[in-house]
Amino acid sequence: MTRIDFYIMDAPQGNRQPLLACKLAEKAYRQGHEVFINTASDTQLQQLDDMLWTFRAGSFVPHDIYRKDMAGTSPVMLGHTTEPADCHDVLVNLANDVPPWFGQFDRVAELVGGDDSQRAAARRRYRFYQDRGYTLKSHHI
Repeated sequence: MTRIDFYIMDAPQGNRQPLLACKLAEKAYRQGHEVFINTASDTQLQQLDDMLWTFRAGSFVPHDIYRKDMAGTSPVMLGHTTEPADCHDVLVNLANDVPPWFGQFDRVAELVGGDDSQRAAARRRYRFYQDRGYTLKSHHI
C-alpha cells in the first residue's frame, strides 16, 4: 500500500513549498529513488524547473519536464495534470487535489503550506486518504 507523508510548514512565510519540494527531490534522488513532482500550475512547474538548478549552492538534481515520449529519461520529472507512465517510486504533490493516479506510487509526499487555503486543501486530501484506509504520517517543518 502507498505510504503517505504530510510535510506541514508551520510558518506562513511566503510560498516555501517549491523549496521543500526541491529538497525532498534531491534527498530522494541521492538515495536512488525516482521522483515525480506534481505541480499546482504550469507557472509553478516552470518555477521548479528553474529552482532545481539553483535552490542550493552546489546542488545538482537531474530533472526534466515530463512528456510521454521521454518517460524514464531523468530521475526527477515535473508535471502538471499529467499522469506519468513509467514512474512508480516517489510522488511529491504540490496540487490542491489528490491526483487520481497517486496509487501507482510507493510513496506520496503531500506538502502543506502555511496559509489557510493551503491548509484547508490539505485537510481535504488528508480525509481522502484516511477514508480509504491509508496510514498517514505528519512531519512539522
